[in-house]
Amino acid sequence: MLFPQLGFGTFRIKGQQITDLVEEALDTGYRHIDTAQFYENEADIGKALATTSVARDDYWVTTKVWYEKLKHQDVLDSLKQSRDNLQVDTIDMALIHWPSPDGVPLKESLDALMEAREQKLIGHFGVSNFTTQLMQQSIDHVGADNIATNQIELHPFLQNQKVCDFCDQHDISVTAYMPLAVGKVMEDATIKRIAADHDASAAQVALAWLMHHNRVVIPSTTKVSHLHSNFKAQQLSLSEDEVVAIDKLDRNDRIVDPDFAPDWDE
Repeated sequence: MLFPQLGFGTFRIKGQQITDLVEEALDTGYRHIDTAQFYENEADIGKALATTSVARDDYWVTTKVWYEKLKHQDVLDSLKQSRDNLQVDTIDMALIHWPSPDGVPLKESLDALMEAREQKLIGHFGVSNFTTQLMQQSIDHVGADNIATNQIELHPFLQNQKVCDFCDQHDISVTAYMPLAVGKVMEDATIKRIAADHDASAAQVALAWLMHHNRVVIPSTTKVSHLHSNFKAQQLSLSEDEVVAIDKLDRNDRIVDPDFAPDWDE
């Protein structure tokens, strides 16, 4: 896998709180930090990255270009700003956060990301919230080997199988955002039963299930105790029967569906 399978997500957390949490995450052993221009916390995260004792080559930073910045020069300008905010020489990976609802050709945005990589603004690039159709368009233009990941909403209740299968077929990793379904996994009887059998938390079970399926996971939390607990999900091994039981929980329960979203695969 190109980048660490377990990361720390930073959506909805800003200021000193996210600076402290990123410092704690890196100290705990997380080596993948996920942010976005839209989160308005890159500079806060940059403060943590600037002072961490973890060597720069040992951690991975992902950010995302907002859909209003997808014209060629806007992509480059916004990534320069992100790089400066994050206080790194090169952003490890940049994603198109959402496909453009404003008619900016996908080819233009992808060409800009290719140029950003040539300029060493970024090391790799990928996409987020892309359907199979948009993925195919991206592959047709830059090739699957240039698309590092598709970051999508993915949890036991929205398993996004068509997109996942498509990515698997093209050796493109899938990054699961909102892997705990905003806490819904903690309420599910099947997940709670499996958690009890392992003396684990429901969150750990959901994360372990995703990692069993070879997905990258970026859980977010404001609680240090949960940050530590989530990290230990890497040590949890589920049986095939347990995995199948969670597989059966899919109900197409999509949480993130803004009015500018693409026409989702069903």
